Amino acid sequence: QVQVVESGGGLVQVGGSLRLSCAASGIMFSIDDMCWYRQAPGNAREFVAFITRSGSTNYKDSVKGRFTISRDNAKNTVWLQMNSLKPEDTAVYYCNVQTLYSGYWGQGTQVTVSS
Repeated sequence: QVQVVESGGGLVQVGGSLRLSCAASGIMFSIDDMCWYRQAPGNAREFVAFITRSGSTNYKDSVKGRFTISRDNAKNTVWLQMNSLKPEDTAVYYCNVQTLYSGYWGQGTQVTVSS
């Protein structure tokens, strides 16, 4: 049974930091890209960051320099280090993992940045 489980969300003040984790299990095939998305109330889900199996990364412009994505291929785990958080970063953050054949989503973790 495939499981993609995020953790690490919470309430933080403006300028604070959080580290999100996502662990995938039960996936038969090698995981290629691992991604983070987010969805704020009333908005569509949007891309935040991704990392390839070889470690190449890409970020949404508004988080560049503040967020860092990393992964451990042996543990099928991806992290999102979020620094200098802003109120506009408030959203449910979702992990997405991609294999050659399928993509899998986690259930999301809430991040709330208070001013």
